[in-house]
Amino acid sequence: MDLRSDGVVVVAGRLGAAQAPAIQQFLDRVKGIVTLDCTALKYISSAGLAVLLKTQKRLMTSAGRLRLVGLNEHLRDVFQYSGLDRIFEILEA
Repeated sequence: MDLRSDGVVVVAGRLGAAQAPAIQQFLDRVKGIVTLDCTALKYISSAGLAVLLKTQKRLMTSAGRLRLVGLNEHLRDVFQYSGLDRIFEILEA
């Protein structure tokens, strides 16, 4: 996970149970409207989805939100089938 100079958070590789604690710790420090660039994200587990949901809930309490950009077709399907596409703002890359 990396924070680009333009304020976009980049996540790459896998977002599973092994990576979830470190990513949660990183996302716990972000504020406002946060764009998460998922272009290089290949896999997300239920633990990864839980991290994003927890972050979204926290951000929304202070008028912020988590926006996702660059989801590949598989990840987009995961968000649609789970109904999470109605919770997160999903942008085209």
